[in-house]
Amino acid sequence: MKQVYRTISKRAEAEFVEKRSRFIATAMPVETEAEAVALIEELRRKNWDATHNVYAYIIENNNIMRYSDDGEPSGTAGVPVLDILKKEELTNLVVVVTRYFGGILLGTGGLVHAYSKSAKLGVEAAGPVTMALCRETKLRCEYTMLGRIQSELRSRGLVCGEPTYSDTVEIPVNVPVEDLESFKADLIDLTNAAISFTDGGTQYRPID
Repeated sequence: MKQVYRTISKRAEAEFVEKRSRFIATAMPVETEAEAVALIEELRRKNWDATHNVYAYIIENNNIMRYSDDGEPSGTAGVPVLDILKKEELTNLVVVVTRYFGGILLGTGGLVHAYSKSAKLGVEAAGPVTMALCRETKLRCEYTMLGRIQSELRSRGLVCGEPTYSDTVEIPVNVPVEDLESFKADLIDLTNAAISFTDGGTQYRPID
């Protein structure tokens, strides 16, 4: 399991026109091949009258990488879309580029350029993001330490939950697994060891 990977943050569309041909890129984050295939089938039904519905997707689990030219000349559509995903070092996403032919042939080079541009626009619209494997850790401290700890958490840009107040303060925070031990050591130093930690489960969280 990777501790950090790049993907996109949401489903999004981007459109442009090249010599009267209309290109619509739909990009979506996915975690399984079934999710990728479901989007492709959805768009094929929705855009049944399109000339082509080209796609490419990459799934981290099992290193799955697929593409389709969907009737365009071999290597001019699906491969350029896939190449954009690889160039941007993205995974766990699918991009479908729908083309409505405008009556003017683009040629091999023109097709490669158009599908590459469309895929890039789709990825940009979907918001590339870095995901890190994080562990939820509950910090427990005295009230007198709260301000100092919260300031440290803000400076690190960590995702925190709402504090729970009792005789002490408990703060849930998600820390990248690879930084967890150094994070704990730093907070122990910051509070002169007046802090304790309870570790929970892990999940991927955006860190940029």
